[in-house]
Amino acid sequence: MTPQSAFMVLAVVIPDRESRLRELLASMNHAPGRVDRENRLVPFARFPALHMARLVLLDDKTTGDVRAHGLEPREYPLYLAFLGDIDGAERDFLEELAAKAGEGLREIFSCCEGFSPEDDLVGWMWSHRSPPLANYVNTRGRTVRQVHQEAALYEALEKRMDGSPEEFAGLNPREVHSRLRKFSGEEQAAGRLTLSPEEPTPAGWWIRDKLHLVGMPLLMLLLSPILLLALPVYLIILRHREKTDPEVVPVYDQEAADHLSELEDHDVTNQFSAMGSLKPGLFRLLTTYAVLGVVDYAARHLVHAGRLGRIRTIHFARWVFVAGKERMIFCSNYDGSVESYMDDFINKTGFGLNASFSNGIGYPRTNWLIRDGCRAEGKYKEYLRRHTLPTQVWYKAYPGLTAVDLERNTRIRKGLDTTNLSREEALEWAKLL
Repeated sequence: MTPQSAFMVLAVVIPDRESRLRELLASMNHAPGRVDRENRLVPFARFPALHMARLVLLDDKTTGDVRAHGLEPREYPLYLAFLGDIDGAERDFLEELAAKAGEGLREIFSCCEGFSPEDDLVGWMWSHRSPPLANYVNTRGRTVRQVHQEAALYEALEKRMDGSPEEFAGLNPREVHSRLRKFSGEEQAAGRLTLSPEEPTPAGWWIRDKLHLVGMPLLMLLLSPILLLALPVYLIILRHREKTDPEVVPVYDQEAADHLSELEDHDVTNQFSAMGSLKPGLFRLLTTYAVLGVVDYAARHLVHAGRLGRIRTIHFARWVFVAGKERMIFCSNYDGSVESYMDDFINKTGFGLNASFSNGIGYPRTNWLIRDGCRAEGKYKEYLRRHTLPTQVWYKAYPGLTAVDLERNTRIRKGLDTTNLSREEALEWAKLL
């Protein structure tokens, strides 16, 4: 299995170079929200391990919300974030980036503080990386190559059946499976289809993953006496904070909403970038660490492949602290409209949504961390839209394919790898076509 990794390079934009940087980012698109896959700066399509990527300016318009907690807003610099989701190791991909897009990246990063043309590009990006506090991958081990190959297989099978409907009309599911399995083998032998075998899992990654699987519960077990003693105090403080923390619910700027809409719905998949400040104090910071630690562990080891809770539309997602522990960015890639995305979270995993985001300033009031909150639908959607950032450049390696499509195509391929399906298995497999 080839594991997936996430990368994120974060750098401060030089104020005098902001307009130039925005021009460069705009030049990477055919139009707002429509990337040029072969643009001269970072030709994304030439990176076979890259699933999705974005360049986004972290221009946080909600820093003034801290006034509700009696604090004066801080002056933060503008950041550029370059992030993506890849097959294989992060360092290997950064080296490939430097080799294939070094000139373009140098032009982009020349607009950032601390970068000079003489710098080792890989070393500079590595020193400016921002690892996620929690990360979600829809299906670990499914590579970009696999996605493309299985999509080609699905199209070939569909074309074969559509081209001879009378041939398949009277066949039972097992006969359909047998005939299409033979067809697939012939297409592979002729070189018209390729279905590459799975690569072996890197030993180092496997060891680290198993240590994480065992280590986290073991650590919790060792700390359990302290945690049990602290739990009543924690719950009292939590409930007091929930009752007294101010709510921040100003009306969202319609002009900003219209600008975000221009960048959305150009494909079946959309990007989402949201940024905000944590509620002040050590209590909320530790709660954030604890909640996102659980989210990360569950995403890696517990949840069913292709499902974050009951949500099947998310390809990748991550939570990352931005330059300190006061602010955080959440980035995801999801299928459908932003409205359906928000509804999915509310209706299918509201408790997780509340736990993950209620430590942010302005989130609707929760009850024992996981209740209420997003159930105040209007306030929640207003909160989310206020914190959404326009993404200047966004790339997806397999446009037109949803997460459900990818799952279906994998199931079809696995079915063809099986020589003798039962009648029930063959019927379920045939329904996929």
